[in-house]
Amino acid sequence: MGVTVNLVNDADTIDTSKDNIVIVDVFASIRGGRSLDTTGFTPMVIKAGHVIIVETATGIHKPMPLDGGGTAYAALPAGHTYAGILIASILTKRPFAGILVQGTVNPAAAPFSMTSILAAVKTALPLIDFRQD
Repeated sequence: MGVTVNLVNDADTIDTSKDNIVIVDVFASIRGGRSLDTTGFTPMVIKAGHVIIVETATGIHKPMPLDGGGTAYAALPAGHTYAGILIASILTKRPFAGILVQGTVNPAAAPFSMTSILAAVKTALPLIDFRQD
């Protein structure tokens, strides 16, 4: 069961009601999580199930970029690889991320359609089972 979290002394909210629907099982994650570079990422919240990428030259983790309208995933930027899937919704301005690397994800509940990238994500993240309920 998800909740809407109102942060103390802050007007921002995070609706976590779909977090446990998209992230079905967590068997392994990146130890300690990662702070994401959210430069150019315009939504106020990065929702659970969002694809996380890493810049290969620097090791910097980022949310997968979105198209110009913010309605779908854009192409994987050059010099980046898929790193995992965001476990819980977070504020873009406080991008402290738990990143799933082994478990089960319901792609039908993901915040953006994974259709165009799902085959590549499955290849890059073979320990994640993408299974629609």
